[in-house]
Amino acid sequence: MRRFSILTNRKRAIVALVHSVVFLLIAVRQMIAASPVPGVWVPSTVRPGTWILCGIFAIVSAILLWLLVVSRGWMEKFYFAFCTASAGSGLLRTAAGDQTFHAGIYIRVVMLVSAVAVGLLIVKTHSRESSPRAEYAAGSQTAT
Repeated sequence: MRRFSILTNRKRAIVALVHSVVFLLIAVRQMIAASPVPGVWVPSTVRPGTWILCGIFAIVSAILLWLLVVSRGWMEKFYFAFCTASAGSGLLRTAAGDQTFHAGIYIRVVMLVSAVAVGLLIVKTHSRESSPRAEYAAGSQTAT
C-alpha cells in the first residue's frame, strides 16, 4: 500500500486509533475538571509534576512532528497533523499556563476529535482493502 508509510496495515491503524481515543478521554477529563495550570514561565513555585508533564508533551510533540514529516498519504498526514497540534497545544498550555493560553485545552480536544475521525477513516480504508470481497474483486479483474 503506497498511500501509507506508517499506518501501513489495519493493526497499526487500530493501535493509533486506540491511542487517540485514550488521549481524547484524558483531554476531555482535564477540560471538565478545569484544574488551572499555572505554567512554568510564571514567576511562582512550579510543582515537579508540571515540569514532568511539560517534558512529556515536548517529547511527544517532537515524535509526532517527525511522524508527520515522514508520513505519505493525505489521510496519514492529516492524522499526524491533528495529533501534533493537540500535543503542541498541550505543551504550550502547560508551559504558558491557563492565564496565557486557556484555549489550549479546547484546541487539544478538537484536534483529538479530528484525529479520531481521520483514524476511523484509515481503519475503514484498511478494512475495506483487506476484506475477502475486495480480494476476490481484485483477483477477477486481473484474470480478465
